[in-house]
Amino acid sequence: MLKTKALEFLGKKDFVSVATCDLDATPNAAPKFLLKIEDSYIYLVDYVIGKTCQNIKENPKVSLSFLDTETLTGYQVNGSVDILDKGNEYKKILDELLEKKIDLSAKRIIEGISTGKTHQTFELSISERIVVLKVKAQEVVEICPCGELKREKLGRGD
Repeated sequence: MLKTKALEFLGKKDFVSVATCDLDATPNAAPKFLLKIEDSYIYLVDYVIGKTCQNIKENPKVSLSFLDTETLTGYQVNGSVDILDKGNEYKKILDELLEKKIDLSAKRIIEGISTGKTHQTFELSISERIVVLKVKAQEVVEICPCGELKREKLGRGD
């Protein structure tokens, strides 16, 4: 199943490119921090709260894109998005974000020490003012290195 393959691969990523479009058809693409995937929902952190958030308020459709550099296979997940900025689900996600932030910072520090890699900063810095983008995956596209496209529409139960 294409959905399972794409979302399992996406789950190994820390960031994903999110494309949005306003009502004037002006596109915007920006990297977002991937917090978690649950079933067909992808939770992203938007800590800039700029054009992406503005576009979603006008047009709640997004396209996520990412690449498997080992196989040169690209993926696209298209869907609708809700902005979470208050309530119980939001508070729970903030706790998960703190845990993930610590894990990613520790991973970057260990990588830097073991490889001699230098970073301007090792600690993931996230603004106090964030929103969570709750993306409901509705279509998954696999872009094969030869240019072939495989599409899978996801139903309500997916």
